[in-house]
Amino acid sequence: MLKILLTLVMLILVIIPAYAQEQSEQQVMLTDKGTLEVGLSTIPAHPQLGEQTKLKIDFINKNTKVTQEHIDYSVTVTKGNEQVFGILLTHTATGSITIPYEFQNAGEYKVSVDVQGIVFQPIPTETASFTISVVKESQPKNGCLIATAAFGSEISPQVQFLREYRDNTIMQTAVGSSFINAFNVVYYTFSPTVADVERNNPLLQESIKVGITPLLGILQITKLSTIGNGELSVLTSGMMASSLIGATYLWPAGLVTKSIRENSRNRIKIALIIISIAVLFILISNSIGNVQLLMFSTSALVLSLIGSGAMFSAWAIWKIAQKIKVTFL
Repeated sequence: MLKILLTLVMLILVIIPAYAQEQSEQQVMLTDKGTLEVGLSTIPAHPQLGEQTKLKIDFINKNTKVTQEHIDYSVTVTKGNEQVFGILLTHTATGSITIPYEFQNAGEYKVSVDVQGIVFQPIPTETASFTISVVKESQPKNGCLIATAAFGSEISPQVQFLREYRDNTIMQTAVGSSFINAFNVVYYTFSPTVADVERNNPLLQESIKVGITPLLGILQITKLSTIGNGELSVLTSGMMASSLIGATYLWPAGLVTKSIRENSRNRIKIALIIISIAVLFILISNSIGNVQLLMFSTSALVLSLIGSGAMFSAWAIWKIAQKIKVTFL
């Protein structure tokens, strides 16, 4: 179990610096009348055409440099002279907001944040304006590259299912999108190369197709268990999927580990403690809107559940094999 925990920690430490730059450096502007500062950052750091971008806006007390609570605000996004998106006058109690938006055209966009009230006191409108550049990605980074190469087409039923489940279920929540963003940083470092090799190697293509098939079954099961697109529903279905993936793909690794075969109860208890801590951090980071902590905790939870699933299935298979052996003896 110690080896598993050390492996988990190392994987997390590898992932952290990779996704730490996903959120852009915050631009901070003083409103045109000088009462308040407004900070803007984007997730990802470089917005891409046709991909969801999160605009993170913080209202900052210019004297204390801390987040100013209870702000009445509105937001408009324009391209040239045309308004492409807007939020009417509303209120934030925390002083920080995150707005999802998908840019449809490449180019320069202006984000204007109007402040019309502070701590329930109306004020004359004050504005802070920012510029965002949106580029067209030369190679799309939202495709299931390995699956597409395995099944031969982006419109194959298997690839369409994977894309639909990701975009319409997982990415609709903060918890799901945080993990996918962290996962994509790692996935797209190797998937284009694997996909290219795959297309030129029919044997590898068929092997990966066979390997992906159990994953499709697992995701079908978890999709059926998902009720709506709420944070809790996606979190529980994701936990189920991670456990089943570990149990399906990694049980041989657990089976060859003698300590897991012979004494698994204590290790299961430790694993449950780690999983509980990860879930707690997910709930905390989601409630306070801390993107980095949310990505860290969702990654930790998934890795913990995959390891626990592999460990438990290996232990169960070993026990069954022992009973069969005793029966036939």
